[in-house]
Amino acid sequence: MSIRTTIPIRRQPRLIYDEGCGFCLYWVRYWQRLIGSSVNYAPYQEVARQYPDIPVTAFQRAVKFVTSDGKIASGAEACFLLFSHASCRGFWLTLYRRVPGFAAISEKAYAFVASNRAVFFRLSLLFWGPDYEPPRFELVAWLFLRVMGLIYLTAFLSFGMQALGLIGSHGIQPLSEFLAAARSELGPGRYWWLPMVFWLDQSDFAIRAACWAGAALSLLLLFDVFPSLCLLLLYALYLSLFYAGQIFMGYQWDTLLLESGFLALILSHATRPGIWLLRWFLFRFMFLSGAVKLLSGDLTWHNLSALSYYFQTEPLPTPLAWYAYHLPSTVLTTATGASLAIEVGLPFLIFFPRRLRFLAAYGILLLQTLILLTGNYTFFNLLTMALCLSVFDDAALRKVLPQRVTWFMQCHAKEIRPGKIGSFVVGSFALLVVSVGLIQLRAAFGGEISAPAIWLAREVAPLRIVNTYGLFAVMTTSRPEIIIEGSADAVHWIEYRFKYKPGDVMRAPRWNIPFQPRLDWQMWFAALGNLSDNPWFPRFVQRLLENSPDVMALMGSNPFPGKPPLYVRALVYDYRYSSLREKQSTGAWWMRDLERIYYPTTDLGP
Repeated sequence: MSIRTTIPIRRQPRLIYDEGCGFCLYWVRYWQRLIGSSVNYAPYQEVARQYPDIPVTAFQRAVKFVTSDGKIASGAEACFLLFSHASCRGFWLTLYRRVPGFAAISEKAYAFVASNRAVFFRLSLLFWGPDYEPPRFELVAWLFLRVMGLIYLTAFLSFGMQALGLIGSHGIQPLSEFLAAARSELGPGRYWWLPMVFWLDQSDFAIRAACWAGAALSLLLLFDVFPSLCLLLLYALYLSLFYAGQIFMGYQWDTLLLESGFLALILSHATRPGIWLLRWFLFRFMFLSGAVKLLSGDLTWHNLSALSYYFQTEPLPTPLAWYAYHLPSTVLTTATGASLAIEVGLPFLIFFPRRLRFLAAYGILLLQTLILLTGNYTFFNLLTMALCLSVFDDAALRKVLPQRVTWFMQCHAKEIRPGKIGSFVVGSFALLVVSVGLIQLRAAFGGEISAPAIWLAREVAPLRIVNTYGLFAVMTTSRPEIIIEGSADAVHWIEYRFKYKPGDVMRAPRWNIPFQPRLDWQMWFAALGNLSDNPWFPRFVQRLLENSPDVMALMGSNPFPGKPPLYVRALVYDYRYSSLREKQSTGAWWMRDLERIYYPTTDLGP
């Protein structure tokens, strides 16, 4: 006697839809491209006879999903069963089956959409396009990392050309003195609160080596050589320079680069999580930049007059800023309102469907382009533009880039999906970044922050992977400029010239993007305060009296090349743009009036 074993027949899962419905056809085509052949797709018009127990009206009312063991689901549940066959989308089915109330809400939402298919079909065409395909980000990720290599390169080279004059042993704020003070004050905690490689060596050679090593690693990243390792080392080196640079490295684009560099490191290990974290970062950065302007209570932003001052008072204007300043007041008022709308309103579209996301990116790109044309903000605008890449997808890039370029990128780009351990690490960092970002958003709006949240934000702060942003929260309405003069007899004075900041009224504003003259920038901030606010300034004057070669290399000219001056002083002038008539008659770009003494006449002493 033989025993026959019956093995249940498992069929391929099947989605049954209405081929007479444009909305159904649109999204079935999308899911076919995403999931592939693991699911069979069939219109009920062809297969309804195989399911005699299901009325035709039921097929017309909702999609059906037939599982491999023959069970049939309908409506929202059918959609979530279909989603479970796509990578990283099975959580929807888990929510449907495990979270109380989620199933009921999902079915009501499905019923609403199903009863208005024509409307939602038109919305699908409008928001996603006529031939929407599952978004891919291999090209976007590859291009973003190459752009990060370029930006890192400019940042390291820019600082490297100035480092010894700023923080070298004969610079304005010697690194060795700073570390000695930090060692005394912070003790063992200095390694966490000031994380940098310079605890090993703070010599001039170490400073130069960090800058040139960063430049070399940037080139390796640019050419896609060990990208993850390069990004880790670049982040560590720039974080070291950030702290070592003291007041000369405390700018928002430095923290922007550190945060972007850390997220780029995540992107190099996990493509899609990295893209979403970059989008979250772009939203938070842009929204905070606009929100702080409105929350500050500054009158110029509330009455939309901010740009009537901005082009004249910004730190290092370009030649085009002079012309922008003389635009009609109605144009400047409108531009101020548009800037606030782009910064506060458009970022929310980053989380909306495809074409609305693109609208947000185009608005941000337009704003950053206009800022770049009228102001020298080193790599700030270029990096913000690079972040906008995360809002697009590969299909969008193929439409704007030459075919040969996309072919080359396609040969080198690939989607990176980490394993279980990698996913856990990436997920942990993602949770940390998003949590601290939400804490900062809540704090910006005056919300109450719990003690654990404060502790978390404080402990993460030294790594600079999540930062606050908001340039020009309060608009500067006048332009004081510090003019430094030297003399051999305290009677006849000769003016020192800087490379880029306003001085000679006949000299046009200059371009310096992507280079950042950090001393010129710091002089702008120093002029807004007084000497007690800028303890670095006396050491700067001392270096001028010594004719320090490293510091003089930061200046535009040395009026005492052979012998250092015996005396130095600093005066504050009020600068304003020349009017159209003054420009035509005198050729001057600026007009200035003496205001006060900033630093009295001094010498090296006995």
